[in-house]
Amino acid sequence: MRRLSLYILSGILLLGSGIGCKSNKKNGNMQNDGPNREGVTEVDPDVFIKEGLVEPITKVEKTLSDGTVATCYKITTTSVPTEHPMGPWCPTHITDGPDKGGKWFENGELYDVDGAFIENMADFYSDATWKMYDEEGNIFVTQTLEDCENAANPNVGEEYENFCVECQPSFVSDVSITYYIPVTPVKLDTPDYFNRGARGGGRPPADRKGNGPPPDRKDHQGPPPGGGGGSVVGLALNGVNFDPPAPTSEILGAYTLAPMDDNGGHINPNTGYHYHAATGMTAKVEQADGHAALIGYALDGFPMFERLDENGNEPTDLDDCRGHTDDIRGYHYHVAAAGTNSFIGCFSGAQGTFEIN
Repeated sequence: MRRLSLYILSGILLLGSGIGCKSNKKNGNMQNDGPNREGVTEVDPDVFIKEGLVEPITKVEKTLSDGTVATCYKITTTSVPTEHPMGPWCPTHITDGPDKGGKWFENGELYDVDGAFIENMADFYSDATWKMYDEEGNIFVTQTLEDCENAANPNVGEEYENFCVECQPSFVSDVSITYYIPVTPVKLDTPDYFNRGARGGGRPPADRKGNGPPPDRKDHQGPPPGGGGGSVVGLALNGVNFDPPAPTSEILGAYTLAPMDDNGGHINPNTGYHYHAATGMTAKVEQADGHAALIGYALDGFPMFERLDENGNEPTDLDDCRGHTDDIRGYHYHVAAAGTNSFIGCFSGAQGTFEIN
C-alpha cells in the first residue's frame, strides 16, 4: 500500500471564551488601550476558544528567538477544531463532486479536489504518469494509519505512485502541543525571513526519469525551529496551528496528492490537524471599524487578520512579512490568499517556541 511520511503531511514540520466561527465580539483587547509607544499591542488570551485548550492559559518566562527573555503565554491545545468539522480530503470516484473532496493550491490558485480534478491531473500537469484511479473510476486513496505514515518519503518508489493521501481524525490520539507566545511582541530590527519562493503549488514535478525541473527544496524553507524541533507560523483562535507552506513540489514529485480540506487543513498522525491556508472557515473576531477580522496570533505575538476587510479590500501598504500598522491594532499581519500555500512572508518579531507533548 501507499505510504505518506510525516515530512509530507506536516508541511515543513521539519517542523478562550468560546467564540463561534463568526464571533460578534468587537476588536478584542485592541479596543482597550491600543498600541504602546513601540506600536505593538499585547496578545489577548480571552479570544482563544476554551474548548480547544488542554488547560487554562498561564504566563511563564521564556527565551525568544533573539535571546530576549520575555513573559510568554503558555497555551496548550488539542489541535482539534471545535467550530468546524475536519475533512473530507480525497474523493473516492471520478464522478464525485466538490463536496466529496478538499482543496489543492497551484500557481496561487485554490482548486477543488473533486473527481474531475483527479481524472484530469495528467492534462493539468502535462504529464501522462498521473492516473490516480482504476478502470472503473475508483480513486486510489490511503486507508490505514500505516498507509498515512509510510505512503511517501523523499525517495518514493514507483510502487507508491498515484495515491490520494489522507489521514483520518481517528488515527490521532492524545496529541497536545504547548505554545509559548510573547505577551508583548518584541519587534526585530530585521525580519526573520522564511517561505522563500513558496507561492502557490511550487514548481512542476520532475518525472522519475529526470525530465522536467526537480523539486527545489529551498522553495519550502520554514520559520526558525521551535521547541518541538520543527516550525510553525502561528496559532488559530481554535488552538490549531498555522503551518509553513506544504512541500508541494515533493508531494507532486512523488506522484501523490495530499489535499487540504475546505478549511485549509489536513492531519499529521504525530502532530494532529494543522492549517496550510486561511480559507475563511475558522473562528474569527470581527472588528468594529470594518477592518479585517482577527483569526489568530503569529509565534512572535503579533496578531494575524484575514486578508480582506468587510468591503473586500486588501491593504496596499503591507511589508514583506504582510504586516502594517494602524492606530487601533498597532503592528499586525494580514494573511495571504489561500492559493499561495502560505500565511505571512516572515516574522517581524522575536518568536516564542512550542513543544509537542
